[in-house]
Amino acid sequence: MLSLAQHGFVVFLGLAGGLAVGSGLVALLIVFDLIPRLAQLAYAYRSSIWFETSIICGAVYWTVADFMDWRLRLPSHVMLPIIGLFDGIFVGMLAAALTEVMNVLPILAKRLQLSRYMVALVMAMMLGKVFGSLFDWLYFQRIGE
Repeated sequence: MLSLAQHGFVVFLGLAGGLAVGSGLVALLIVFDLIPRLAQLAYAYRSSIWFETSIICGAVYWTVADFMDWRLRLPSHVMLPIIGLFDGIFVGMLAAALTEVMNVLPILAKRLQLSRYMVALVMAMMLGKVFGSLFDWLYFQRIGE
């Protein structure tokens, strides 16, 4: 009976984590206005459904590929430039979206009357990201080895 409860907890934890990550991705796309901005930059307003569909299909495909542990066996000299190109495009678009949206923090701090805590707010976000990454790299990933 305890084993069933443990499995139930793992299922609940997985669904909760997936819901949190999925909600975060949707919030990121909505807050950054990524798809409309991409359509605007590409002068493809009528084709924006293709941008949305490609994001959904990519998320579903890579989720299934991760769950099924699919491997793509190609030589590294072929794959590295392609992966580097796609990574660069992703990071560049994310950085461009961040620069456009970063003015949200001062507006939010002003409305919530947190302007004098702005440095602490940004530092807390940065340190949370740094310590979370270090915990993942140095501790959590070693558990799986």
